Amino acid sequence: MGKMYNILQGLKPAMVMMMVQTTFAGMNMLYKLAARNGMSLRLITAYRFVFAVPFMVPLALLVERNRPKLTWTILFQAFLCGLFGGALSQNLYIESLALTSATFVAAMTNLIPVTTFVFAVSLGMEKLAFGTMAGKAKVFGTLIGLGGAMLLTFYKGVEVHIWPKHIKNGGHGATSSHPGSTNTLLGFLLASGCCITYALWLIVQAKMSKRYPCPYSSTALMCIMGAMQSVVYGLCSEKDWSQWKLGWNIRLLTVAYAGIVVSGLACTMVIWCVRVKGPLYASIFNPLLLVLVALAESLFLEAQLYLGSILGAVMIVLGLYVVLWGKSKEMKKMNEELAATRKEVPPLTSSSPQGETVEISVHSVDDNQDKVTASQASNDCN
Repeated sequence: MGKMYNILQGLKPAMVMMMVQTTFAGMNMLYKLAARNGMSLRLITAYRFVFAVPFMVPLALLVERNRPKLTWTILFQAFLCGLFGGALSQNLYIESLALTSATFVAAMTNLIPVTTFVFAVSLGMEKLAFGTMAGKAKVFGTLIGLGGAMLLTFYKGVEVHIWPKHIKNGGHGATSSHPGSTNTLLGFLLASGCCITYALWLIVQAKMSKRYPCPYSSTALMCIMGAMQSVVYGLCSEKDWSQWKLGWNIRLLTVAYAGIVVSGLACTMVIWCVRVKGPLYASIFNPLLLVLVALAESLFLEAQLYLGSILGAVMIVLGLYVVLWGKSKEMKKMNEELAATRKEVPPLTSSSPQGETVEISVHSVDDNQDKVTASQASNDCN
Protein backbone atom coordinates (compact mmCIF):
# COMPACT_ATOMS: atom_id res chain seq x y z
CA MET A 1 0.00 0.00 0.00
CA GLY A 2 2.85 2.36 0.90
CA LYS A 3 4.57 1.63 -2.42
CA MET A 4 1.40 2.45 -4.36
CA TYR A 5 1.06 5.71 -2.39
CA ASN A 6 4.64 6.68 -3.29
CA ILE A 7 3.97 5.93 -6.96
CA LEU A 8 0.84 8.12 -6.91
CA GLN A 9 2.76 10.89 -5.16
CA GLY A 10 5.41 10.72 -7.86
CA LEU A 11 2.75 10.93 -10.58
CA LYS A 12 0.95 13.88 -8.94
CA PRO A 13 2.91 16.66 -10.74
CA ALA A 14 2.32 14.99 -14.12
CA MET A 15 -1.40 14.57 -13.41
CA VAL A 16 -1.65 18.19 -12.27
CA MET A 17 0.01 19.47 -15.46
CA MET A 18 -2.24 17.29 -17.61
CA MET A 19 -5.25 18.82 -15.82
CA VAL A 20 -3.83 22.30 -16.41
CA GLN A 21 -3.42 21.73 -20.14
CA THR A 22 -6.93 20.27 -20.31
CA THR A 23 -8.36 23.41 -18.68
CA PHE A 24 -6.44 25.57 -21.17
CA ALA A 25 -7.88 23.51 -24.05
CA GLY A 26 -11.38 24.01 -22.65
CA MET A 27 -10.77 27.77 -22.51
CA ASN A 28 -9.80 27.82 -26.19
CA MET A 29 -12.98 25.99 -27.12
CA LEU A 30 -15.13 28.36 -25.06
CA TYR A 31 -13.38 31.38 -26.57
CA LYS A 32 -14.25 30.14 -30.04
CA LEU A 33 -17.89 29.44 -29.09
CA ALA A 34 -18.31 32.84 -27.41
CA ALA A 35 -16.87 34.57 -30.49
CA ARG A 36 -19.31 32.65 -32.69
CA ASN A 37 -22.11 33.72 -30.36
CA GLY A 38 -21.29 37.33 -31.23
CA MET A 39 -19.65 38.37 -27.95
CA SER A 40 -17.15 41.21 -28.22
CA LEU A 41 -13.64 39.79 -28.03
CA ARG A 42 -12.40 42.79 -26.04
CA LEU A 43 -15.03 42.20 -23.38
CA ILE A 44 -14.09 38.53 -23.04
CA THR A 45 -10.61 39.63 -21.98
CA ALA A 46 -11.95 42.37 -19.68
CA TYR A 47 -14.41 40.07 -17.91
CA ARG A 48 -11.78 37.34 -17.61
CA PHE A 49 -9.59 39.53 -15.39
CA VAL A 50 -12.59 41.00 -13.57
CA PHE A 51 -13.60 37.47 -12.55
CA ALA A 52 -9.99 36.55 -11.70
CA VAL A 53 -9.44 39.41 -9.21
CA PRO A 54 -11.95 38.26 -6.50
CA PHE A 55 -10.36 34.81 -6.59
CA MET A 56 -6.66 35.73 -6.62
CA VAL A 57 -6.65 38.62 -4.11
CA PRO A 58 -8.06 36.62 -1.13
CA LEU A 59 -5.80 33.69 -2.07
CA ALA A 60 -2.72 35.92 -2.03
CA LEU A 61 -3.74 37.50 1.29
CA LEU A 62 -4.30 34.07 2.82
CA VAL A 63 -1.18 32.28 1.55
CA GLU A 64 1.39 35.07 1.58
CA ARG A 65 0.94 36.97 4.82
CA ASN A 66 4.52 38.25 5.05
CA ARG A 67 5.01 40.30 1.90
CA PRO A 68 7.56 43.02 1.13
CA LYS A 69 6.26 46.57 1.21
CA LEU A 70 4.76 47.80 -2.04
CA THR A 71 6.80 50.54 -3.67
CA TRP A 72 6.19 52.69 -6.73
CA THR A 73 8.76 50.62 -8.63
CA ILE A 74 6.91 47.38 -7.84
CA LEU A 75 3.57 48.94 -8.78
CA PHE A 76 5.01 50.14 -12.10
CA GLN A 77 6.40 46.68 -12.80
CA ALA A 78 3.00 45.21 -11.93
CA PHE A 79 1.41 47.67 -14.37
CA LEU A 80 3.76 46.47 -17.12
CA CYS A 81 3.05 42.84 -16.20
CA GLY A 82 -0.69 43.50 -16.43
CA LEU A 83 -0.18 45.14 -19.83
CA PHE A 84 2.24 42.70 -21.48
CA GLY A 85 1.15 39.49 -19.76
CA GLY A 86 -2.52 40.39 -19.38
CA ALA A 87 -4.52 42.94 -21.35
CA LEU A 88 -2.37 43.29 -24.48
CA SER A 89 -1.26 39.67 -24.92
CA GLN A 90 -4.73 38.27 -24.25
CA ASN A 91 -6.43 40.67 -26.67
CA LEU A 92 -3.93 39.74 -29.37
CA TYR A 93 -4.39 36.04 -28.55
CA ILE A 94 -8.17 36.01 -28.79
CA GLU A 95 -8.25 38.20 -31.92
CA SER A 96 -5.87 35.76 -33.60
CA LEU A 97 -7.97 32.81 -32.45
CA ALA A 98 -11.13 34.36 -33.94
CA LEU A 99 -9.42 34.98 -37.29
CA THR A 100 -7.77 31.55 -37.60
CA SER A 101 -8.40 28.54 -35.38
CA ALA A 102 -7.68 27.36 -31.85
CA THR A 103 -5.23 24.80 -33.26
CA PHE A 104 -3.29 27.47 -35.15
CA VAL A 105 -2.95 29.74 -32.09
CA ALA A 106 -2.11 26.83 -29.75
CA ALA A 107 0.75 25.91 -32.10
CA MET A 108 2.00 29.50 -32.28
CA THR A 109 2.11 29.92 -28.50
CA ASN A 110 4.79 27.22 -28.33
CA LEU A 111 7.08 29.90 -29.77
CA ILE A 112 6.95 31.91 -26.52
CA PRO A 113 10.12 30.31 -25.01
CA VAL A 114 11.89 30.87 -28.33
CA THR A 115 10.79 34.52 -28.43
CA THR A 116 11.86 34.98 -24.80
CA PHE A 117 15.30 33.58 -25.61
CA VAL A 118 15.72 36.03 -28.53
CA PHE A 119 14.73 39.00 -26.35
CA ALA A 120 16.93 37.87 -23.45
CA VAL A 121 19.97 37.65 -25.75
CA SER A 122 19.16 40.99 -27.40
CA LEU A 123 18.86 42.74 -24.02
CA GLY A 124 22.03 41.14 -22.67
CA MET A 125 20.16 39.16 -20.01
CA GLU A 126 21.39 35.85 -21.41
CA LYS A 127 24.54 34.82 -23.26
CA LEU A 128 24.29 33.23 -26.68
CA ALA A 129 27.28 30.90 -26.03
CA PHE A 130 27.13 29.47 -29.55
CA GLY A 131 30.40 27.63 -28.96
CA THR A 132 28.72 25.29 -26.47
CA MET A 133 26.25 22.47 -27.18
CA ALA A 134 23.60 24.27 -25.14
CA GLY A 135 24.06 27.48 -27.13
CA LYS A 136 23.90 25.65 -30.47
CA ALA A 137 20.74 23.80 -29.35
CA LYS A 138 18.97 27.03 -28.41
CA VAL A 139 19.88 28.72 -31.70
CA PHE A 140 18.92 25.74 -33.88
CA GLY A 141 15.74 25.19 -31.85
CA THR A 142 14.81 28.84 -32.44
CA LEU A 143 15.35 28.47 -36.20
CA ILE A 144 13.34 25.22 -36.32
CA GLY A 145 10.46 26.85 -34.42
CA LEU A 146 10.43 29.91 -36.69
CA GLY A 147 10.53 27.65 -39.75
CA GLY A 148 7.55 25.73 -38.38
CA ALA A 149 5.64 28.98 -37.90
CA MET A 150 6.28 29.93 -41.52
CA LEU A 151 5.17 26.49 -42.72
CA LEU A 152 2.06 26.63 -40.52
CA THR A 153 1.10 29.99 -42.00
CA PHE A 154 1.94 29.75 -45.67
CA TYR A 155 1.59 26.06 -46.58
CA LYS A 156 -1.80 24.37 -46.66
CA GLY A 157 -1.41 20.95 -48.27
CA VAL A 158 -4.03 18.23 -48.38
CA GLU A 159 -6.85 17.91 -45.87
CA VAL A 160 -6.29 15.32 -43.13
CA HIS A 161 -9.29 13.47 -41.63
CA ILE A 162 -8.71 12.17 -38.10
CA TRP A 163 -12.32 11.32 -37.19
CA PRO A 164 -14.84 9.13 -39.00
CA LYS A 165 -17.58 11.31 -40.47
CA HIS A 166 -20.40 9.58 -38.59
CA ILE A 167 -19.10 10.61 -35.15
CA LYS A 168 -18.61 14.29 -35.94
CA ASN A 169 -21.00 16.82 -34.47
CA GLY A 170 -22.66 18.70 -37.28
CA GLY A 171 -24.31 21.41 -35.23
CA HIS A 172 -21.78 24.20 -35.51
CA GLY A 173 -20.61 24.30 -39.10
CA ALA A 174 -17.11 23.54 -40.30
CA THR A 175 -14.13 25.80 -39.77
CA SER A 176 -10.61 25.49 -41.09
CA SER A 177 -7.20 25.50 -39.46
CA HIS A 178 -6.17 27.35 -42.65
CA PRO A 179 -8.84 30.02 -43.34
CA GLY A 180 -8.50 32.59 -46.11
CA SER A 181 -4.94 33.72 -46.80
CA THR A 182 -5.66 37.27 -45.56
CA ASN A 183 -7.10 36.02 -42.27
CA THR A 184 -4.25 33.57 -41.80
CA LEU A 185 -1.58 36.22 -42.36
CA LEU A 186 -3.29 38.69 -40.01
CA GLY A 187 -3.84 35.94 -37.45
CA PHE A 188 -0.16 35.00 -37.71
CA LEU A 189 0.88 38.61 -37.07
CA LEU A 190 -1.47 38.88 -34.08
CA ALA A 191 -0.26 35.57 -32.65
CA SER A 192 3.35 36.68 -33.15
CA GLY A 193 2.51 39.91 -31.33
CA CYS A 194 1.06 37.82 -28.51
CA CYS A 195 4.32 35.83 -28.25
CA ILE A 196 6.38 39.04 -28.23
CA THR A 197 4.30 40.76 -25.53
CA TYR A 198 4.24 37.58 -23.44
CA ALA A 199 8.02 37.32 -23.71
CA LEU A 200 8.32 40.94 -22.57
CA TRP A 201 6.11 40.08 -19.60
CA LEU A 202 8.42 37.22 -18.63
CA ILE A 203 11.41 39.55 -18.68
CA VAL A 204 9.65 42.18 -16.55
CA GLN A 205 8.33 39.45 -14.23
CA ALA A 206 11.88 38.17 -13.68
CA LYS A 207 12.93 41.66 -12.60
CA MET A 208 9.87 42.07 -10.39
CA SER A 209 10.43 38.71 -8.69
CA LYS A 210 13.74 39.95 -7.28
CA ARG A 211 12.06 42.87 -5.50
CA TYR A 212 8.77 41.10 -4.78
CA PRO A 213 9.29 37.30 -4.52
CA CYS A 214 5.62 36.47 -3.88
CA PRO A 215 4.09 34.54 -6.82
CA TYR A 216 0.47 34.64 -5.61
CA SER A 217 0.58 38.33 -4.73
CA SER A 218 2.35 39.11 -8.02
CA THR A 219 -0.37 37.26 -9.93
CA ALA A 220 -3.07 39.13 -7.98
CA LEU A 221 -1.43 42.49 -8.77
CA MET A 222 -1.14 41.51 -12.41
CA CYS A 223 -4.84 40.56 -12.53
CA ILE A 224 -5.84 43.88 -10.94
CA MET A 225 -3.78 45.87 -13.43
CA GLY A 226 -4.94 43.71 -16.33
CA ALA A 227 -8.58 44.15 -15.29
CA MET A 228 -8.28 47.96 -15.15
CA GLN A 229 -6.49 48.15 -18.49
CA SER A 230 -8.87 45.73 -20.23
CA VAL A 231 -11.99 47.48 -18.90
CA VAL A 232 -10.69 50.90 -20.00
CA TYR A 233 -9.86 49.49 -23.44
CA GLY A 234 -13.30 47.86 -23.63
CA LEU A 235 -15.08 51.08 -22.66
CA CYS A 236 -13.16 53.03 -25.31
CA SER A 237 -13.65 50.52 -28.13
CA GLU A 238 -17.04 48.92 -27.46
CA LYS A 239 -19.91 51.41 -27.76
CA ASP A 240 -22.71 48.84 -27.77
CA TRP A 241 -23.74 48.61 -24.09
CA SER A 242 -25.79 45.46 -24.74
CA GLN A 243 -22.49 43.62 -25.27
CA TRP A 244 -21.61 44.19 -21.60
CA LYS A 245 -24.64 42.24 -20.41
CA LEU A 246 -24.00 38.65 -19.28
CA GLY A 247 -26.89 36.20 -19.18
CA TRP A 248 -27.04 32.54 -18.22
CA ASN A 249 -25.43 31.48 -21.48
CA ILE A 250 -22.12 30.65 -23.14
CA ARG A 251 -20.84 34.19 -22.54
CA LEU A 252 -21.06 33.96 -18.74
CA LEU A 253 -19.63 30.44 -18.77
CA THR A 254 -16.66 31.55 -20.91
CA VAL A 255 -15.59 34.54 -18.82
CA ALA A 256 -16.20 32.80 -15.48
CA TYR A 257 -14.25 29.73 -16.61
CA ALA A 258 -11.38 31.81 -18.02
CA GLY A 259 -11.20 34.04 -14.94
CA ILE A 260 -11.73 31.60 -12.08
CA VAL A 261 -10.61 28.23 -13.42
CA VAL A 262 -7.78 29.31 -15.76
CA SER A 263 -6.40 32.56 -14.29
CA GLY A 264 -7.09 31.35 -10.75
CA LEU A 265 -6.94 27.59 -10.23
CA ALA A 266 -4.84 26.55 -13.25
CA CYS A 267 -2.15 29.20 -12.74
CA THR A 268 -1.98 28.29 -9.04
CA MET A 269 -1.42 24.66 -10.01
CA VAL A 270 1.34 25.70 -12.42
CA ILE A 271 3.05 27.68 -9.64
CA TRP A 272 2.87 24.61 -7.37
CA CYS A 273 4.31 22.34 -10.07
CA VAL A 274 7.17 24.76 -10.84
CA ARG A 275 8.06 24.82 -7.14
CA VAL A 276 7.98 21.03 -6.85
CA LYS A 277 9.57 19.92 -10.13
CA GLY A 278 11.06 23.06 -11.63
CA PRO A 279 10.17 25.27 -14.63
CA LEU A 280 11.54 22.91 -17.29
CA TYR A 281 9.24 20.11 -16.15
CA ALA A 282 6.19 22.37 -16.43
CA SER A 283 7.20 23.55 -19.91
CA ILE A 284 7.45 19.98 -21.24
CA PHE A 285 3.65 19.66 -21.06
CA ASN A 286 2.91 22.75 -23.20
CA PRO A 287 2.62 20.81 -26.51
CA LEU A 288 -0.11 18.67 -24.91
CA LEU A 289 -2.40 21.70 -25.26
CA LEU A 290 -1.85 21.65 -29.03
CA VAL A 291 -2.84 17.97 -29.27
CA LEU A 292 -5.94 18.40 -27.08
CA VAL A 293 -7.10 21.52 -28.94
CA ALA A 294 -6.60 19.89 -32.36
CA LEU A 295 -8.62 16.83 -31.33
CA ALA A 296 -11.40 18.82 -29.63
CA GLU A 297 -11.71 21.43 -32.37
CA SER A 298 -11.85 18.86 -35.16
CA LEU A 299 -14.46 16.80 -33.26
CA PHE A 300 -16.76 19.40 -31.70
CA LEU A 301 -16.29 22.39 -34.02
CA GLU A 302 -15.65 20.37 -37.19
CA ALA A 303 -12.41 22.23 -37.93
CA GLN A 304 -10.61 20.99 -41.01
CA LEU A 305 -6.99 19.97 -40.44
CA TYR A 306 -4.44 20.27 -43.24
CA LEU A 307 -1.03 18.73 -43.76
CA GLY A 308 0.68 22.12 -43.54
CA SER A 309 -0.85 22.75 -40.10
CA ILE A 310 0.35 19.39 -38.80
CA LEU A 311 3.89 19.68 -40.22
CA GLY A 312 4.25 23.25 -39.00
CA ALA A 313 2.99 22.35 -35.52
CA VAL A 314 5.40 19.38 -35.34
CA MET A 315 8.33 21.63 -36.27
CA ILE A 316 7.33 24.24 -33.66
CA VAL A 317 7.07 21.58 -30.93
CA LEU A 318 10.40 20.07 -32.04
CA GLY A 319 12.03 23.50 -31.87
CA LEU A 320 10.55 24.02 -28.40
CA TYR A 321 12.01 20.76 -27.09
CA VAL A 322 15.43 21.51 -28.63
CA VAL A 323 15.47 24.91 -26.88
CA LEU A 324 14.36 23.31 -23.60
CA TRP A 325 17.08 20.67 -23.93
CA GLY A 326 19.69 23.37 -24.44
CA LYS A 327 18.32 25.29 -21.46
CA SER A 328 18.43 22.17 -19.27
CA LYS A 329 22.09 21.57 -20.21
CA GLU A 330 22.87 25.19 -19.40
CA MET A 331 21.09 25.00 -16.03
CA LYS A 332 22.94 21.79 -15.15
CA LYS A 333 26.29 23.42 -15.94
CA MET A 334 25.38 26.53 -13.92
CA ASN A 335 24.41 24.40 -10.91
CA GLU A 336 27.67 22.42 -11.15
CA GLU A 337 29.72 25.63 -11.29
CA LEU A 338 27.79 27.06 -8.35
CA ALA A 339 28.40 23.90 -6.31
CA ALA A 340 32.12 23.98 -7.18
CA THR A 341 32.32 27.63 -6.12
CA ARG A 342 30.76 26.84 -2.78
CA LYS A 343 33.25 24.04 -2.19
CA GLU A 344 36.21 26.26 -3.06
CA VAL A 345 35.26 29.01 -0.57
CA PRO A 346 36.30 27.84 2.93
CA PRO A 347 34.11 28.76 5.89
CA LEU A 348 35.33 31.75 7.90
CA THR A 349 35.49 31.47 11.67
CA SER A 350 35.16 34.21 14.23
CA SER A 351 34.48 34.49 17.92
CA SER A 352 31.28 35.70 19.50
CA PRO A 353 31.25 37.94 22.57
CA GLN A 354 30.52 34.84 24.62
CA GLY A 355 33.75 33.21 23.42
CA GLU A 356 31.94 30.69 21.13
CA THR A 357 33.24 29.94 17.64
CA VAL A 358 30.89 31.18 14.90
CA GLU A 359 31.12 29.70 11.38
CA ILE A 360 30.33 32.02 8.49
CA SER A 361 29.60 30.38 5.11
CA VAL A 362 30.05 32.45 1.96
CA HIS A 363 27.77 31.57 -0.97
CA SER A 364 27.72 33.04 -4.43
CA VAL A 365 24.48 34.13 -5.98
CA ASP A 366 23.72 33.62 -9.65
CA ASP A 367 21.22 36.13 -11.01
CA ASN A 368 20.57 33.92 -14.02
CA GLN A 369 18.43 31.57 -11.95
CA ASP A 370 15.59 34.11 -11.93
CA LYS A 371 15.85 34.51 -15.68
CA VAL A 372 15.80 30.77 -16.28
CA THR A 373 12.76 30.29 -14.05
CA ALA A 374 10.83 33.04 -15.76
CA SER A 375 11.71 32.07 -19.31
CA GLN A 376 10.87 28.39 -18.94
CA ALA A 377 7.54 28.89 -17.17
CA SER A 378 6.54 30.91 -20.19
CA ASN A 379 3.16 29.99 -21.72
CA ASP A 380 1.75 27.99 -18.80
CA CYS A 381 -0.60 30.76 -17.71
CA ASN A 382 -2.05 31.72 -21.07
